[in-house]
Amino acid sequence: MRNIVSTLLCLTLFTLSCKKTNSAFLIPDGIYTGTFQRQSATGGQISNVAITFSANHWTGQSEFDKYPALCHGTCYAKGIDSVVFENACPWTAEFDWTLILSEAYKIEVAGRDIEISRDYNGLYKDIYKLTKH
Repeated sequence: MRNIVSTLLCLTLFTLSCKKTNSAFLIPDGIYTGTFQRQSATGGQISNVAITFSANHWTGQSEFDKYPALCHGTCYAKGIDSVVFENACPWTAEFDWTLILSEAYKIEVAGRDIEISRDYNGLYKDIYKLTKH
């Protein structure tokens, strides 16, 4: 009996320690349009993008195929200035997978404008500049 109670307690603690969504999510629901750019020392192409956020889910599209690689998935706040994206789409291998909107990004929210960015050890930086409509 003690083993069953210990096992149930461990499972409960494990479940509670798994990632949680933040009820005060950083990005208000809505349709956001703007640009994506992978900035490097030599500049970087700009692509028009649209991303819709709804109840910690997102869906997006880009002007250029796989630049950035948007589709749909979930997202959640991590701390007060980070958001983690999970991309639920299958991807082929012929492009740079760092262009897939996934993993942790820094976020700044100012009214209807948001900036989502991720730095790749100073080599380049991905920046989404979006405005809610």
